[in-house]
Amino acid sequence: MTQGITYTNCVGEALDSTLSNIDHNKTFVVADENTARLVVTRLGSNALAEAPVITISAGEESKNLKTLAHVWTQLSDLGATRNSIIVNVGGGMVTDLGGFAAATFKRGIRFINCPTSLLAAVDASVGGKTGIDFNGLKNEIGAFTMPQQTIISSCFIDTLPQPEIKAGYAEMLKHALLHSHDRFTQLLKTDFNNPFNTHAFLKMIEQSVAIKLHYVDSDPLEAGTRRALNLGHTVAHAFESLALKRGKAIRHGYAVIWGLITETYLSHKLFGFPSADLYALAQFAIEHYGAFHITCDDYETLISFMTHDKKSQNGEINCVLLSQCGSPHYDAAITTDLMEAAFDVYRDLMHI
Repeated sequence: MTQGITYTNCVGEALDSTLSNIDHNKTFVVADENTARLVVTRLGSNALAEAPVITISAGEESKNLKTLAHVWTQLSDLGATRNSIIVNVGGGMVTDLGGFAAATFKRGIRFINCPTSLLAAVDASVGGKTGIDFNGLKNEIGAFTMPQQTIISSCFIDTLPQPEIKAGYAEMLKHALLHSHDRFTQLLKTDFNNPFNTHAFLKMIEQSVAIKLHYVDSDPLEAGTRRALNLGHTVAHAFESLALKRGKAIRHGYAVIWGLITETYLSHKLFGFPSADLYALAQFAIEHYGAFHITCDDYETLISFMTHDKKSQNGEINCVLLSQCGSPHYDAAITTDLMEAAFDVYRDLMHI
């Protein structure tokens, strides 16, 4: 189930080359309203010139069953068959939902991911996780289905607003924590106020994706070691679910870095993760991400979300923790009291 990745400066040529090597009868594009208007027509792909574009509303709020049904309906009405192919053009919401639409339509058709955000490039479009949010829970319904190819292009990096860069960078920090202390400290040196060198940054993305693929290739269906990639995500998904309940979604990557802070405290408490690295991560977050505001009154709701998380077992909260950078422990059971203490420390570290 090894995934193909193409790194390129010209996404149109890469798409045309990829599609020319796949036997298919029809091509469809899934994009949100922003990428449909601003990106799809400018990709320079001859293969997509006549392809129908199935447009969905932008934002995490659209990653739901209603939007999925819309994509299914359009595919059916436009004559898609099991020999058709979908090209998902957009951020993580688009690649998640479009991939799941492909995985389930006619019991599965093929798809290509063309991520336009850094978060999608380093995480959502890589590894074969597809799905939608359901019943107030993040990624509650989904499937493991590998794309035929993911095309990661440097042409999008310079166009991304700083918050989008930061959202993807949080996942890169997660990969660095799973890899080595040297890589973690190197990424903490980034100054988002200075323009990125596009070529050098594309290389950083490639290195980050390689860390993720190391776990994916060894455990594609998340039966064991791939669970390490959930570092920070038990808390992050609870923060996102709380934000949705409040009626104001937060960026996934921002939730991830706040989740990493909470879970590295748990790592310190249970496995001796160095406090200096925890403080360095928290300081980086304060400077570049701000904080997700919670109070003691939110704890019960957050813990309820976490006990319903897919990673939980027998009603217990489960997290991925670290003894040090590069040494993950997955399926660490966390008591309610300890999680509440972690939220207290998170609030102290983030000056809430």
